[in-house]
Amino acid sequence: MWPAMPAIVLATLNAKWIHAAFGLRYLRANLGELHRESEILEFDVQTRPADIAEQILAHRPRIVGLGVYVWNATPTAELVAILKLIAPDVLIVLGGPEVSHETELQPMCAQADYVVRGEADLVFAPLCRELLAGRRPEPRWIDAAPPHFEQLVHPYDEYTDTDIAHRVVYVEASRGCPFTCEFCLSALDVPVRKAPVEAFLQQMQRLLDRGVKHFKFVDRTFNLDIKIAVAILEFFLQRHRPGLFVHFELIPDRLPDALKEPIAKFPEGALQFEVGVQTLSAAVGKAIARRQDNHKLAENLRWLREHTGVHLHADLIVGLPGEDLATFGRGFDLLYSLRPHEIQVGILKRLRGAPIVHHDEEQRMAWSKTPPYEVLQTASLTFAEAQRMKRFARYWDVVANSGNWPATIVHVMAGESAFASFLQFSDWIHTNARATHGIAMHKLAALLFAWMTEHRDIAPEIAGTALANDYSRGRRHDWPEFLRPWAQPRAAHGAEERRVVERQDGNRAASRQARHRGD
Repeated sequence: MWPAMPAIVLATLNAKWIHAAFGLRYLRANLGELHRESEILEFDVQTRPADIAEQILAHRPRIVGLGVYVWNATPTAELVAILKLIAPDVLIVLGGPEVSHETELQPMCAQADYVVRGEADLVFAPLCRELLAGRRPEPRWIDAAPPHFEQLVHPYDEYTDTDIAHRVVYVEASRGCPFTCEFCLSALDVPVRKAPVEAFLQQMQRLLDRGVKHFKFVDRTFNLDIKIAVAILEFFLQRHRPGLFVHFELIPDRLPDALKEPIAKFPEGALQFEVGVQTLSAAVGKAIARRQDNHKLAENLRWLREHTGVHLHADLIVGLPGEDLATFGRGFDLLYSLRPHEIQVGILKRLRGAPIVHHDEEQRMAWSKTPPYEVLQTASLTFAEAQRMKRFARYWDVVANSGNWPATIVHVMAGESAFASFLQFSDWIHTNARATHGIAMHKLAALLFAWMTEHRDIAPEIAGTALANDYSRGRRHDWPEFLRPWAQPRAAHGAEERRVVERQDGNRAASRQARHRGD
């Protein structure tokens, strides 16, 4: 007997396969009696839209719900066009941040049968009931009020055993953000809604019992409510076991003693904090309605590095209104001196609906017309400078954030300004490599050696020893010939150093897996 085909297919294109679509799981969990008539199909942005359409239509659905985000907007638009051409009777419902704003400007919204603007958790099921009954409710664009957690069915049972074994498991204890930073869609997402903590922790226990080790909290402001944050930290601390890794987004200038106490008790590498610094210019922060105590931020990051084993991932944004290259560089230097494990340099994006656009005229903001809508230039940052910083961000990921070159990066960054030093290196490597992607490790090693010895006057023995130490950490066998004079057997590094290195590598790998940026 053939299995029944689902009436409803929920689908999206994730940035990578390892990401599991949290929103689709919420939708399915809240379908009520329609749950058994639904199925989740997930793809990634590398898959051709025609191939995705083929797989969706093979299930012969009557309704297809698609989650649309900035990272998948272009292929999703192509997918919608194919589905309406090949199977015009299949009803398409769009939802997600990308279609919740400026809906009337998007051709795929005109092609779709319905668009849900806002959080669709509670409105999708009644819409499907109407559609499956043969009715076509109006209007076609549905504005969904933000639901409260007490109204929602938890989505965590929608994670399959395969998800738990191989993919990032997302969880949330709150929605919304009290801050009004103009570059962020969370500026529109008020008020903050909190999950009842006891019921939430029961769900976390169920995930732990099923074998989940990596938890990615998507709360925009995890440490806003200190009492709840402490309760969650204490929960995981009491249940800690080897391999447990919990990721939170942290307000960087809010770290009272009540929160410090449980944080300090976690072993090294068990916690990761993603710290949205974004800018360290008080004037720029004021211009974009960002409230941040930079002195307290610096104090808290120093404490975290000196007194805890937390893996710190800090974000900075290039291209904010009023921020020029010099101002950004000073902020980068200050943040670098605070020693986060990773600094994510991101290019400002014009997310649909974000209030950053009110600066367009005064600050002469020019944006790319295609996703992810990155800024091209501003009154303070020329197009050429913006291009330089895109390359800077890419090379910074490859050399610094990758964790492959810890001994080497010290020499690359040497000088009065770490930012100026790396920007010079970024410009030079672009001129010589003519690529920002696909640079093989042995070729990158040769470029780093040439930069240090020919342009930074670093003795070949020092540069070679640093590169050889870094190269040996990766257990690679494709040793560049020029490094062989400084090669040392890995065993010479000592057991303790190996343990430290492997722990650091594990933290970075977990960080990359847990991060959900879509870039």
